[in-house]
Amino acid sequence: MVKARSQTPYQLLIADDDSGFREVLREVLAPYFQLFEAESGEQAIELVEQTHVDIVLLDMHMDILTGLEAVRILKQINALLPCILITADATDELRQDASAANAYEVLSKPVKRQELVTTVSHALVDTYQDPNVPFWLGN
Repeated sequence: MVKARSQTPYQLLIADDDSGFREVLREVLAPYFQLFEAESGEQAIELVEQTHVDIVLLDMHMDILTGLEAVRILKQINALLPCILITADATDELRQDASAANAYEVLSKPVKRQELVTTVSHALVDTYQDPNVPFWLGN
């Protein structure tokens, strides 16, 4: 079990090649997290190798490495790191592949604010056993 971190802001990484979508996610999540951003799966992997990150949101369709390919590598670096994929085409096959890669969840674009916040909150509670997360995420 990972120790609870209720008094420390969590560090969240947004990996998406679309700067506009990163901006939308940043506006929703900035009040609750220290944010890092990556424009590619490769940058996301480098950031996770170089700094502490508590949770990762990844777009499925990025150049060179897809979000799913990045999740597989991130899980080799840190098996406990919750990774949430976001995609416009969430098929059953993708959901099965994401589950096999131990991704926490697959969210469909356009993702609703409440669905995003709830999913991130649940991922943190499930991973870090921090009962205070839902309260400071506004659930």
